[in-house]
Amino acid sequence: MSRIVVTAPQVPFLRGGAELHAELTVKALREAGHEVDLVTLPYTWTGETDSLDQALSWRLACFEKTAPGQVDLVIATKYPSYLARHPNKIAWVFHQQREVYDLHPTPFGNFSMAEDDVALREALVELDIEALGECRALFTNSGNTAGRMQRYCGIEATPLYAPPPLHARLRPGPYGDYLFFVGRLDPIKRLDLTIRALAETRSAVTLKVAGRGPHGDDLKKLAEEVGVADRVDFLGFVSDDDVLDLMAGCLAMVLTPHDEDYGFTTLEAFFAGKPVVTTTDAGGVLEFVEDGATGFVVQPDPVEIAARIDDLYGDRAACERFGTEGRTRVRERVTWDRAIEALTATLE
Repeated sequence: MSRIVVTAPQVPFLRGGAELHAELTVKALREAGHEVDLVTLPYTWTGETDSLDQALSWRLACFEKTAPGQVDLVIATKYPSYLARHPNKIAWVFHQQREVYDLHPTPFGNFSMAEDDVALREALVELDIEALGECRALFTNSGNTAGRMQRYCGIEATPLYAPPPLHARLRPGPYGDYLFFVGRLDPIKRLDLTIRALAETRSAVTLKVAGRGPHGDDLKKLAEEVGVADRVDFLGFVSDDDVLDLMAGCLAMVLTPHDEDYGFTTLEAFFAGKPVVTTTDAGGVLEFVEDGATGFVVQPDPVEIAARIDDLYGDRAACERFGTEGRTRVRERVTWDRAIEALTATLE
């Protein structure tokens, strides 16, 4: 039995996709017979100037000592946990610090072009290159994340897909008259596109939104402004059991994030046998959604999104065909057995 440490940063009181990714990895490794600990350090975003301190705190984390406390393998996850040191370190990167990379020149970025910010970004990139270069194996949660790493750091990684938390319990159901969204209400998820699209639909389709976040109030105001407040139901926090029921009964899911890393929700939709409508710039979502086969891929334009929603509303047979094909694909490609075999290969 091998002793494995999974490392992950932890923002106090926040539990999202990255946190679930680490927790599920620990669970799967234990079920495979390994002794596993999840090691976290607090990560708090208070501005650009403390980014280097946050990163260096992980650089001081050393797991190289021998027994007692011997560690056979370190599996690092989200930035900056892969800066930890161990001779048998691998990384399964959920994402790097996106503000330093792809989000920098966008409205979602934080770093300016001031001299100090430029120098800090360069230092963080150098740290990434050094730490990731130490890994004996390097995986990412998607091809999209791997592409970013190659583009910005010149480092190759292998995409390795993790099943979503509820995958074993998700089930197909009737194709109802509502769309469903579950996730954090954050601007980068671009739920506003779906709400604007709803205002352009000809059908009587509605939208149920499960989740909370900083963009919640703005989204409610938008629904009122575009005249669909009576067709959007903001549910707030929803239990897992309710998520299963809501997903089983929805018509489809509309997922329009900005360059998503991976997106558990896409996989959840397909495990539930539901079609997905997404956009050409949605990132990792596009690794699973094939236009005309498992859903629709359109430009990030509310009118185009609305047209595809109306198509699904008017053709439940197409919904079932797309959803069944999506479910078949993810059940073949996305398994914990495949992931654990790859993650523990350096133990042999």
